[in-house]
Amino acid sequence: MNRKAVLRAVILALGWGLVASLPALSDDSAAAIAAGGLVARRETRIVMAREVLQISLKKVVVDYDFRNDTDQDVTTEVAFPVPPYENGTPMVLPAKQSFSDFRLWVDGKPVHFEVEETATLKGKDVTAILKANNIDISTFGHYEGKDDANHFFHETTLDFEKLSNPVKNELVKAGLFDGWGESTYANWTVHLQYHWTQTFPAHSTIHIRHEYTPAIGFAYIDSAVDIFDALSAPAHTAKADLDATQLLTGFCLNQSVIAAFARRLHFNQSAARTDTEKLFAGTMTPQWVDFILTSANTWKRPIEDFTLIIERPKPEHGGKVFINFCPPANGEVEKTDVDLFQFHLTNFVPVSELHIGFFELPQAKAAQPAIK
Repeated sequence: MNRKAVLRAVILALGWGLVASLPALSDDSAAAIAAGGLVARRETRIVMAREVLQISLKKVVVDYDFRNDTDQDVTTEVAFPVPPYENGTPMVLPAKQSFSDFRLWVDGKPVHFEVEETATLKGKDVTAILKANNIDISTFGHYEGKDDANHFFHETTLDFEKLSNPVKNELVKAGLFDGWGESTYANWTVHLQYHWTQTFPAHSTIHIRHEYTPAIGFAYIDSAVDIFDALSAPAHTAKADLDATQLLTGFCLNQSVIAAFARRLHFNQSAARTDTEKLFAGTMTPQWVDFILTSANTWKRPIEDFTLIIERPKPEHGGKVFINFCPPANGEVEKTDVDLFQFHLTNFVPVSELHIGFFELPQAKAAQPAIK
């Protein structure tokens, strides 16, 4: 069994879940899906007086105070847009891609929202034919993909299986599905947004809160020792894998953090007692959450008061989790609690998005004498 196969077997055994392939790093990686804040039809009369954005690996919560300084009530459509997604990453389930647990409150009360979904195939709208055959668009026909006990991946599309054979043939011929039976696979792109009509009373402020589970990105870097050695040197060396290096530098890691990572990985390897332990002691598993900040620019600019709160997760394997990202406007990050970090700006106009990295460094076990 090769090195990457060993990594995958251990990852599955530990229950870290199924992830999409991103070969530039390793066979076990997934790109994050960048969602963001609420958008309006370019509504320059409504001020985002306050935004408090709380991000963790398990949940994103956003609290807003919207203020109408005009003499008239303003009614507009407000939406939470989901980035278009495809069934091209079969091990990232549609529920994650569609942010299906999105929840909304206005002034503390739960609010019902509408779901608008369409499907396209090679740029052509295919919504009507899917709905006519009772095929759910956002879940790719209630697609299910999972590993069996032997780690073989099986795919099923429940809505497709209910259809008659002539209709199945027609949909496959149209390119909407590939295959038949256990390997049926949907090909369209989902365009989805959650939206509702909101009234902002004249000379008043209303509070809106929404939350969802983020679709996190992560990668397994199996040459992390070499990469961090290269990054901690005055100049990058040929040892560093280009894709992994670009991934890590995208979090604005400073030299002291990079050097600390390199020292810890070397210590982990030196303390390892077997070849297998040495193999995994030199790996690293960065995770990240992406958030679209520039969606705030559909409201009257700037955001008068912006606060970002990041929660550090507890390490799964003993050790420590580090958080790194490129702060907007080169602002300063303050540690407010053991596992809470805060970033604050006033009169903030976002010009870029958030890309927040979480790096866990397992604590190496002290080497034990061999038992004779």
